[in-house]
Amino acid sequence: MRANQRMKLPVLLAILAILSACAGFPSAGSIPLPSQTPVVDQTRSIHQTSSPLATASPTPAGPVKLRLWLPPQFDPAANTEAGRLLQKRLDEFRKRRPGIELEVRTKAVYGPGGLLDALSTASAAAPQSVPDLIALPRDLLEAAALKGLLRPYNNLTKTLDDPDWYDYARQLSSIQESIYGLPFAGDALALAYRPEAIPEPPTDWSIPPENGPTLVFPAADPQALFTLALYQSNDGAVLDDQGRPIIETIALTDVLTYYMQAQIAGIMPELLTQFQSDDQVWDAFQDRRTDMAATWTSRILSSTAVDDAIAPLATVDGKPDTLATGWVWALSARETREQQAAIELAEFLTDSAFLADWTEAAGFLPPRPSSLKRWGDSLLQPVLAKIALSAHAIPTADILSSLGGPLWQATIDVLNQQVDPAAAALAASASLTGP
Repeated sequence: MRANQRMKLPVLLAILAILSACAGFPSAGSIPLPSQTPVVDQTRSIHQTSSPLATASPTPAGPVKLRLWLPPQFDPAANTEAGRLLQKRLDEFRKRRPGIELEVRTKAVYGPGGLLDALSTASAAAPQSVPDLIALPRDLLEAAALKGLLRPYNNLTKTLDDPDWYDYARQLSSIQESIYGLPFAGDALALAYRPEAIPEPPTDWSIPPENGPTLVFPAADPQALFTLALYQSNDGAVLDDQGRPIIETIALTDVLTYYMQAQIAGIMPELLTQFQSDDQVWDAFQDRRTDMAATWTSRILSSTAVDDAIAPLATVDGKPDTLATGWVWALSARETREQQAAIELAEFLTDSAFLADWTEAAGFLPPRPSSLKRWGDSLLQPVLAKIALSAHAIPTADILSSLGGPLWQATIDVLNQQVDPAAAALAASASLTGP
């Protein structure tokens, strides 16, 4: 009996091995390695089928859903030439990339529910609704980057390696030496004037005879951007050797002296101190209360008045120099597939030929020299090239917050004839260093 059992044992083992293979039992080679998911986790996942993150199944290889946020002024559905051009470009992208589902949403620029506010809220409370690509102006780009809401483009695209970018555009895209945006629209401080009243706009700070053309600018602007532009054009530094905000007394005294002399000559009217915003300045120009206005290129280029002309700001030596801001496509996608698709779309929307048509239609300064050369209005090209080549990005928010108040106070004091230029400049400089 025992002999028969010993003879049958190999046969039984062979049968069991065959049955095990047919039943799909794991062989020795299929036992999880220490680096793989332990058996206990596999068992737990069986009881958590309601959670999509509990299973080890791979991500479905479906279409990429790409969310695009932009402000109403860039809405591709708007009944404008710029809107139609953008819509056509997006449609072409969809056609080229049928595996990408593009969702476009518009958000207000500022305030509750605006671009930055909505991006912050979504990042904290609903990450699945965060946009993948978002149009941001320079100030919001800086705020969003410092809050960690954006992904830098560093090493992800070589678009900005192309020499076909204005310096101001490169500066707009950079935050603390990292690239956070691909520029698509520029804006710079410039001079709006009427050729019938001013055949040749001023290029320097020389004072013409009394009763000449008048110039207005937002003198009561809390950021004092016009004064800052003239100060920097006069080689005034905004940071010292230790990286601290600074106002150089001599450079600012020159600017304030120009204000005083221009006011005495009647070029800068007394009502200047009432203007706090660019809107007020533009209204005065449109209402023909002044012959010249320091304003943004986007205002002038978007004007429907056929007799409005544009020129660089006057500087101490006649060499163009100005401040610029603008818009960029910022990357906020969190997943690799969405990041790659968003970068491809950003590159597609900053193509030189497309930007040539779109910036001319939208009334913005092109960020690329080749785009400006493609403009249909050849008369604007030379003056806009001077402005773009001489432009540099507005200083960062922390610098503006430090310099804005002192420059504003000095401007108001001189225009109100309360303090002479040298004393006002000295007070502005001293306010940054303290007692």
